[in-house]
Amino acid sequence: MSDVLRASMVVEFPFTRSLGPVQSAFLTGLRERTVLGVRTGAGQVLVPPVEYDPETAEEIWDLVEVAATGTVTTWAWNPAPRRGQPLATPFAWALVRLDGADTALLHALDAPGPEAVRTGLRVRVRWAAERTGAITDIACFEPDESSTTGDRARPHSGEFAGEAVTGIVAPARLDYTYTPGRAQSAYLAALAEHRMVGERCPRCRKVYVPPRGACPTCGVATGERVEVGPRGTVTTFCVVNIKAKNLDIEVPYVYAHIALDGADLPLHGRIGGIPYDQVRMGLRVEPVWPEAGAGRHPDHYRPTGEPDADYDTYKELL
Repeated sequence: MSDVLRASMVVEFPFTRSLGPVQSAFLTGLRERTVLGVRTGAGQVLVPPVEYDPETAEEIWDLVEVAATGTVTTWAWNPAPRRGQPLATPFAWALVRLDGADTALLHALDAPGPEAVRTGLRVRVRWAAERTGAITDIACFEPDESSTTGDRARPHSGEFAGEAVTGIVAPARLDYTYTPGRAQSAYLAALAEHRMVGERCPRCRKVYVPPRGACPTCGVATGERVEVGPRGTVTTFCVVNIKAKNLDIEVPYVYAHIALDGADLPLHGRIGGIPYDQVRMGLRVEPVWPEAGAGRHPDHYRPTGEPDADYDTYKELL
C-alpha cells in the first residue's frame, strides 16, 4: 500500500478596515493606557465599546473611562498556546468585567496554572511595553487580589494628545493539513510525471480534472482514469493588477480558466509568454513545467501557436 500523501497548507491574508469615532477612540485610548467604554441610553457601559446599542440599534457615542482592574466572570485554561496568541506559556482565556463596565472583555490571563484561576478572581491590565493602538496593547491580565471593586466609570471626550488611530490591519490565517483521497492522489502522482489525469463519470461520461472521486453532476463515484491535455483552450480570464504578497510575479498578469483537451471542466492557471493585453478567449495554450523539485503543477501556460479554438468548441465550459 502506498504512503498516504499529506501537505501542510496555510491560507493567510491581511484584513484592513477603517474605524468609526467610537472604535477609533477605544484603540487610541489603549495606546495611551486608557480603557474606554460607551454608555447606552439605558445606562449600561459596554466594554469593548460598540457604535450601536445592541438592544435598540440606536447610535451611541457617550464615551466613558473605566478602570484597568476588574473581575473574572468565566475562564478556560489553554495548556498549549498556538502561534500568534498573546502568551507563549500556558495561560487562561478569561472574560473580565472591568470596574465600571457592565459587560466583559475577552483576553489572556497570565497565571501559573489553572488552580490559580477562578471565577471572581480580581485582576488588572498588564500593558504592553510598546503600544500601537490595538487590542494587543493590553498584553494580558494578571491577578491583583489587592484591588477593590467599584463603579469607576467617568465621562471621557475620546480625545488624546497623539494622532488618533483611524484604521487597523488584522492578519487572518488558517493552518491546516490536507490529505488527498484516491482520486486526488492519482492526479498528483501524474503531475509529478508531467501528465494530466482526470476521471470519467460512468453515467454522463464527462471527464473531470482535477478528479474529485465523484461526479458533481450525477453524484456517482468515478473510477475510470483518463489522460487529458496537456494542451488546452482559454475559456475566460482576468487581468491581475495588484501584486500579491510573497508572490514573485510582476503585474499585470493574466489568470485564466483553461479547458484541457479531453476534459469537461476547466482548471485555472497563469498565462505567460504573451503580453497580458493579447490574451483572449479561445487562445490555445500548453503547460510550462517548473524545474525538478520546484513543484508538481505547471508554472504557467503559454501559447502553442495554433489557431484560436472556435467558440462553439468551448462555450459549454464557460
